[in-house]
Amino acid sequence: MAIKKSAKKAIRQSLKRRVRNLIHKRKIKNLLKEIKNLLSQKKIEEAKLLLPKIFKILDKAAKVGIIKKNTAARKKSRITKLINKSVS
Repeated sequence: MAIKKSAKKAIRQSLKRRVRNLIHKRKIKNLLKEIKNLLSQKKIEEAKLLLPKIFKILDKAAKVGIIKKNTAARKKSRITKLINKSVS
């Protein structure tokens, strides 16, 4: 267990940040699942409407350091590719 005051504060900070990061990661995960679910039900237009929302969340998460920039780019690319593949 932490003894010094600064170590105790660091633990408190990391716990708060962990909770905040997990909230963002769950949002990303749930939206990706929702889009994939819509695509499996052949609801392509609804999936396309969610695309800007997932882009926004991924970009913000990358900006504040929750996920890396390339991870966000990869997820955006793959989900766009999946939607375009479903259209044709």
